[in-house]
Amino acid sequence: MRSVVWDKALLAYDLGEMHPFNPVRLALTIKLATELGVLEDVELLVPGAAGEDELLRVHAKGYLDAVREAPGLGADLAHGLGTDDNPVFPDMHEASALVVGGTLLAAKQIASGAAERAVNIAGGLHHAMPDRASGFCVYNDCAIAISWLLDNGFDRIAYLDTDVHHGDGVQAAFYGDPRVLTISLHQHPRTLWPGTGYARELGAGKGNGYAVNLPLPPGTRDPAWLRAWHAVVPSLLEQFEPQLIVSQCGVDSHAEDPLADLSLSVDGHAAIYRNVRELARRYAGGKWLAIGGGGYQLVRVVPRSWTHLLATVLDRDIPEDTAIPESWRDFVGGLAPRIELPKAMFDRTDTDFLAWGGDVSDATDGSILETRRAVFPLHGLEPDDPRD
Repeated sequence: MRSVVWDKALLAYDLGEMHPFNPVRLALTIKLATELGVLEDVELLVPGAAGEDELLRVHAKGYLDAVREAPGLGADLAHGLGTDDNPVFPDMHEASALVVGGTLLAAKQIASGAAERAVNIAGGLHHAMPDRASGFCVYNDCAIAISWLLDNGFDRIAYLDTDVHHGDGVQAAFYGDPRVLTISLHQHPRTLWPGTGYARELGAGKGNGYAVNLPLPPGTRDPAWLRAWHAVVPSLLEQFEPQLIVSQCGVDSHAEDPLADLSLSVDGHAAIYRNVRELARRYAGGKWLAIGGGGYQLVRVVPRSWTHLLATVLDRDIPEDTAIPESWRDFVGGLAPRIELPKAMFDRTDTDFLAWGGDVSDATDGSILETRRAVFPLHGLEPDDPRD
């Protein structure tokens, strides 16, 4: 059984028409997936807003109060609210709590046995901190769902973050907790906000070794990204033996994204999702909770990449020669007449990669080796041995 969480009420998480985190990307994704038949006969699960007790798993009470009060306070704000990144908007608390409720509903589907996999593309707000908004994120649905899962039958959860930005909020939430293995592949923090996610960030106390960061150089393309992923992630999952994989699936790593500098393709995103599904089958009993994240090429990239995500969760993988329905193109053309719309569901780029062999021939290989040398010994793995 597979579950998809969606309701148009999730579009209320709206930071403003000119803000890059525009909910139109969600609406266009659901429309594209529907017109391709990906969601045919799928009952979309409608979430309710998370309650205060659930939000308090991660966030401070004073911060929740500030979010509730912010829409009526004008510019006299704190907690990271009212900034260019995190502007105040009407019903901000309610809309943000609904996003959390969506990811919690997906988590509960898996925990109850109703579904082996579940997806909430509206989630993935991985930057929110306990007492402040950050990076377009008000409440951290990822961390809240993981916290809930830890209290409801799970004690080994792997969190995989493939957003172009470091998954700092989730890392911070579980930095000292060995029950949660956080792995983030992202653009190097010397070149991109939030400036964290170095290989040396390993966790603290009993959690030492359970925070894993693989920073990648600007311009990294699909083959190098996938080479890095396969050189680090499977070995750690095999050693950790997670009961569930939670993956944040931001697509701002695409070459056309306006806010970052990696160079992945839609094809690369589809390859990542399919590999996460395989890793869940191999190491986590098939259990996979997928959530959205960043992605700011709202028309050409996000709808295609997240339609692939929905299709992968549902075992309805999209064939390589699939054209985008003309009905979708006509609709979007009316909304964005100056944008050249894609005609196919794939970019037709090369995603083949050479497995890492212990060599260091370019900057990506240097990042691979740095991460392996920082983390692998803490898990009894040999960092320089490509067989791990």
